[in-house]
Amino acid sequence: MSIPSISLNNGVTMPQLGFGVFQVPDDETTAAVAEALRAGYRSIDTAAVYGNEAGVGRALPDSGIGRDELFITSKVWNSDQGYDSTLRAFDESLSKLRLEQLDMYLIHWPAPAQDLYLDTWRALERLVSEGRVRAIGVSNFEPAHLERLIAASDVLPAVNQVELHPALQNRAVAAANAAHGIATEAWSPLAQGAVLRDPAVLAIAHSYGVSPAQIVLRWHLQQGRIVIPKSVTASRIAENIDVFGFELSNDELAAVDALDRDGRTGPHPDEFNG
Repeated sequence: MSIPSISLNNGVTMPQLGFGVFQVPDDETTAAVAEALRAGYRSIDTAAVYGNEAGVGRALPDSGIGRDELFITSKVWNSDQGYDSTLRAFDESLSKLRLEQLDMYLIHWPAPAQDLYLDTWRALERLVSEGRVRAIGVSNFEPAHLERLIAASDVLPAVNQVELHPALQNRAVAAANAAHGIATEAWSPLAQGAVLRDPAVLAIAHSYGVSPAQIVLRWHLQQGRIVIPKSVTASRIAENIDVFGFELSNDELAAVDALDRDGRTGPHPDEFNG
């Protein structure tokens, strides 16, 4: 199974469909990542605050997959923001992941009350200049956070990873990303299951003989987003990657577009400082 890639604004290519491990306990992460790699995923998304970087790191060498075939993302947590503390946090993440280089490193949240994300970004710029990470980006950045960061920086974020699914389409953020050539990556792409019971999604799924989750993931992919569904169930891990044998029509895409309803499942970035 061949997963399409996205060419990021610095020339690095990233699989458009990856595997997320948010809320997966460390002792379950190794098996889940191993299952995902067997199913064909090559992009794994973790974060320091998930507490499971070590679990990811245990799975990678046992997979038998060459390092150059894998794309590993992690994120610096709010309590580690700031120039020096970000560099220390990166070293710790790299050690837990058992890697010499990370493919992507993100600022997990802007945490505006701390007002440290510009200093944190300078640390990420240093890491990419030293070749310790191939691409750097942000997560949960609103347009105002993006504009401020871009105005003060030398390196453009490659990715902005935000909550995005049919019930929260984050259109202003997606437009700001597109205006700057920043790839939009969707976390919680299935709204933790909340959108899978929508009649429109169920009807389209029935017509193709696939699951509602497969319809929603296909909707994301056809709109050019990077998407990182999460599961610890082998059958769902396999199902979520099996989305390349059909294509939604413009009318079907529009039917899913119409489900936007500000259905946020996580905190608002303007208010969350963790």
